[in-house]
Amino acid sequence: MDGEQIGIMGMGAGIFGLLIAFMLYRKVDSIEIENKTVATITGRIQDGAMAFLMAEYKMLSIFIVVVAALLFAGGEDNGLGMETMVAFIIGALCSVAAGFSGMQSATSANGRTAQAAANGGQAAALTTSYNGGAVMGLAVGGLGLFGISLMYYLTDPVGGEGFLSVENVAGFGMGASSIALFARVGGGIYTKAA
Repeated sequence: MDGEQIGIMGMGAGIFGLLIAFMLYRKVDSIEIENKTVATITGRIQDGAMAFLMAEYKMLSIFIVVVAALLFAGGEDNGLGMETMVAFIIGALCSVAAGFSGMQSATSANGRTAQAAANGGQAAALTTSYNGGAVMGLAVGGLGLFGISLMYYLTDPVGGEGFLSVENVAGFGMGASSIALFARVGGGIYTKAA
């Protein structure tokens, strides 16, 4: 099995995880909120959270561009350069997508968990909240697997042994974790302000 096949299999497994996450999200989102007050509050929470997330991602896009430029300017001689820069950007984009899907799912599940409790009791509420949280977990795992497999696929020399350099893995991880760090810090500030 060559690097291209390994990369394709990994990307396929990542996409499979993302499909399951999407199905769980649709299942949670299909619950109709009957209480108008709960529906209004849920809508306002979603609007506020998404507005915050978009503002945060606009600021983080500046960070991504600056760090990507520094990685590129570092040059191949220092173990940086084009491949590490691309890996950083892919990692950052995977983290942005995971954060977006997690925020969308969590804010959607809030009011629907209350509705599930009213309709079906504690067990239904637990299932709804668990499914809402599982979307984030599956999105992180699926996007991480997809992203690192994509890096493996892109760096496999044609007809040669596939490899993924430590620098590329570090670039991917730095992109993903730096966005996650800023999102966590910013999210904590947002929740305290709200």
